Amino acid sequence: MQSRRKFIKNTGLLSAGMLALNTEVFASNTNSFFNLAPDFVSQRPPLAQRKFTSKAIEDAIVRIKKQIANPELAWLFENCFPNTLDTTVDFEIIDGKPDTYVITGDIDAMWLRDSTAQIWPYIPFVKEDKKLKELVKGVINRQTKCILLDPYANAFYKDFNQVSEWKSDITKMQPGIHERKWEIDSLCYPVRLAYGYWKETGDTSMFDDNWKKAMNLVLQTFKEQQRWTDKGPYTFQRNTAWATDGVPLSGYGYPVKPCGLIVSTFRPSDDSTLFGYLIPSNMFAIEILGYMIEMCSTSALKDDEIVKKAIELRAQVQKGLKENGIITHPKFGEIIAFEVNGYGSFHFMDDANVPSLLSLPYLGAVKPDDKLYLNTRKVVLSDNNPFFYKGKAAEGIGGPHTGADTIWPMSIILRAITSVDENEIRNCISTLKKTHADTGFMHESIHKDDATKFTRKWFAWANTLFGELIVNVSKNHPNILADKNI
Repeated sequence: MQSRRKFIKNTGLLSAGMLALNTEVFASNTNSFFNLAPDFVSQRPPLAQRKFTSKAIEDAIVRIKKQIANPELAWLFENCFPNTLDTTVDFEIIDGKPDTYVITGDIDAMWLRDSTAQIWPYIPFVKEDKKLKELVKGVINRQTKCILLDPYANAFYKDFNQVSEWKSDITKMQPGIHERKWEIDSLCYPVRLAYGYWKETGDTSMFDDNWKKAMNLVLQTFKEQQRWTDKGPYTFQRNTAWATDGVPLSGYGYPVKPCGLIVSTFRPSDDSTLFGYLIPSNMFAIEILGYMIEMCSTSALKDDEIVKKAIELRAQVQKGLKENGIITHPKFGEIIAFEVNGYGSFHFMDDANVPSLLSLPYLGAVKPDDKLYLNTRKVVLSDNNPFFYKGKAAEGIGGPHTGADTIWPMSIILRAITSVDENEIRNCISTLKKTHADTGFMHESIHKDDATKFTRKWFAWANTLFGELIVNVSKNHPNILADKNI
């Protein structure tokens, strides 16, 4: 078992891509991972070895492939869109309820963030497929169990008796937890999944007393990390030479001034924050608190106490954001900060993982044509962002997690999804098509000058997200897919 950090550190950029080749889910006598582009042989596992098959998703693949004129792009879509279902889900019935454990790919652990993001692109199809609907309900049920086990943890094992390789971390580790890095978005994503499923189906069958207990824990944890009167119960330290895995000042992080914003000790990349108030994640929290209020105001899920707490908390975070989260850039004027501390200091950059500044419209936190967002986007997608790279292979955003000069395809995908410019969308898709290094899949990161140097050969979130992009483009910009020369 490896953490994301150890995976990168131990294997290096190119060799990381090889680890998934001999796993059972990818074993095949007829399909090789390195069938090169001219043949465009399917890189999906054989049908008998797929973890889950959805008729609705298979039908969508056939339908959308017919819209794609470029054979390589069609091949990429077919490989990537079902990758979460093909390779990462473990569905069963436990105590009479659906339960779905979702790994990220090459790491056998379930991140609350990744599991939601991997399943999210399938939500529009659940009404067409009862099996898929049950699978998503199972993810919601499993996430509820994880939150009840520890709302501060970011990643969990299927077996709650399993002891982590990170058991020596100086925090309140317990069996069942893979890693205990406090990240706001870890509690935002399960609410997003629950809300998205509910809006699509109207089904409330899995939102039981345990789910409401989990929602109360979300609110309690957010409240504790506003740090109004004390630093709260959470600390984290690790014996490591990797700076962004450590948290200074006895594991609490650098000081913050209480202002209504919520502290996130770590970013969605699992790297520690510099200033505790991570603005994209706070904006995500504002959005999902609205979801919680809406859901728990309905007759089926009515809970006045949750609604009252969520309304109060949301107003406080909004006030903190307004007073601290908007900064004046010397070149670009008003933009959204990446991290602040409430004392007037701010840190500007963007990280490829989501929530990010770039991804805010995708999460519903802002409109894609919002003037403040568009101004921020200009800075994020320029050399004014220290983690924006432009090279011979591609241009895009990376982050400290994978080191200098590495671009995350995820950032290119999100750039396209959040764009209002058809030419920009076209260019992003073209770049993604050219940088999969003849594997037929997306990766965690690629080197800006050489796409054959990449991390994580099996990273289901990036694959499924790419599929989501193509599905969206098929609806909104079908002329792009009709271009054979893209």
